[in-house]
Amino acid sequence: MALQWMILAYVVAAEAAVAIIVTLPSPKAVKSRIVSLVSLILQPSLFIIPFSAFQLLDIYWKNEHRLMCSGETCTAAERDRYEKSIYKAQRNSVLCVSACLLYWCIYRICKYHRDIQSMEEVEKRYKESSFLIYSVSPDFMYVRLVTTMWKS
Repeated sequence: MALQWMILAYVVAAEAAVAIIVTLPSPKAVKSRIVSLVSLILQPSLFIIPFSAFQLLDIYWKNEHRLMCSGETCTAAERDRYEKSIYKAQRNSVLCVSACLLYWCIYRICKYHRDIQSMEEVEKRYKESSFLIYSVSPDFMYVRLVTTMWKS
C-alpha cells in the first residue's frame, strides 16, 4: 500500500524541483530551452491528475468506512492506531492536492512563457515592418498601424 504514496511523494518532489527551475531567473535562450523541455514532459506526466484523484477517492472511501474509536471501549493502542491512520490520511490528501496544484502551476508558467514569446515575436515583426506600437496604459495595449514613409 505504501508504494503508491512513495511514487506520489517522488512525483511531487520532482514537480517542485521543476517549478523552482522554471521560475529561476536565467538568460532568455536558456529559459526558452528549459520551458520547451518542460512543455514536452508535461503531456506524458498528465497521468498524475487522475492518479491523484483516484487516491483521493480511496482516502474518502476509507474514511467513510473506517471503524470509529470513541468512547470507553477503545484501548490506548487502538486509539493511537486510529489517530495515526487519520494523520496519514490527512498527509496523503495534502500530497494528492499538492501534486495537482504543482502540475497546474508548471503548466501555467510554461503557457505564460510561450504567450510572452509569441507576443515578442509579433512585436519584432511589427518593428521590422516599420509599424509603431503605442502603449496607452500598462493594462491596455493597442497597435496603431502607422507606416513610415522614408524618402531616400
